[in-house]
Amino acid sequence: MLDLRPQYLELQAELDAATQRVAASGWYVLGDEVRAFEDAFATYVGARHCIGVANGLDALHLALRAMEIGAGDEVIVPSNTYVATWLAVTMAGATPVPVEPDRMTCNIDPDRIVQAITPRTRAIIPVHLYGQPADLARICTIAESHGLRVLDDAAQAHGARCAGRLVGSGTDATAWSFYPTKNLGAWGDGGAVTTDDDTLADTLRVLRNYGSRHKYVNEVIGVNSRLDELQAAILRVKLSRLDAWNRRRAQLARVYSDALQSLPLVLPGVPAWANPVWHQFVVRSPIRDAIREGLMARDVETIVHYPVAPHRQPAYATLGFAADDFPIAREIHAQVFSLPMGPHLSDQAQALVIGALHEVVGSLIT
Repeated sequence: MLDLRPQYLELQAELDAATQRVAASGWYVLGDEVRAFEDAFATYVGARHCIGVANGLDALHLALRAMEIGAGDEVIVPSNTYVATWLAVTMAGATPVPVEPDRMTCNIDPDRIVQAITPRTRAIIPVHLYGQPADLARICTIAESHGLRVLDDAAQAHGARCAGRLVGSGTDATAWSFYPTKNLGAWGDGGAVTTDDDTLADTLRVLRNYGSRHKYVNEVIGVNSRLDELQAAILRVKLSRLDAWNRRRAQLARVYSDALQSLPLVLPGVPAWANPVWHQFVVRSPIRDAIREGLMARDVETIVHYPVAPHRQPAYATLGFAADDFPIAREIHAQVFSLPMGPHLSDQAQALVIGALHEVVGSLIT
């Protein structure tokens, strides 16, 4: 599905030099490498600040805490997303309020957000799912008119553009994951928050470091969530290749879209204002499981992102949602599957995937 070794082979000399530089420095936590990456990534997305943290979930959770969102508050989240978006809200002590997605993009539907706002609503978390940017222009307009914060979840959207503007600026804050499989991935867990808000950035730097800005002086109850020097050094190297790798993903997506149009599959829809980065190429079919079995028999691996909607997870049984709540999300989760995608997927490998899909789907519908 995704082989990460070619990334290392392409950048081996630079990555080896970066890791040796960290090893020789004798400084492994919150040092020059983290500061350099934070500066570089903030510049890349066009934000004033980047605050490195341990992972993407912490980026979301700590951003909510920095916004002073907690018990008694509600946060609007997509009904169709990875569970981490919801987990961040409950970790902060607030309540997730799900909103159904737009069927074309699978992202949260701005038209439905207004209906979910109550006097307890404090923030909206749009997710740029599969690398497809959510409609931030409309969401931010809604948020501004109701006095709400916007924290977008860009764990899958490094380099994506919304109306020509890179995701990562233009909202109150943006949360990132640098898990190894992401478009910009480390060699382990890592995350960050980008923001133009000076106060929010300062609070995040305190929260990630045990609630301390001066050693042994703890201003608030914080956590230990720091992007380490090694991961920062690796991410700096990979950041220089991100745009080129994203262009390759876009090329692969165009080939998939053209080659699969004749099949009875729901292909990704892209609004005119969006420039996705194709973290995944996700298609839908009511006979998904049969198609996946046929592909696996032909040595083509696929993955389901994601098989169970958050409101149906045992972890959220106490919220009282019925199994048939949020039917659009339920339908999407029952039908989606992701095809092999990555900047080092060869033309020959993609052709094999496409050929196998035509064979399998053709045999199932005849």
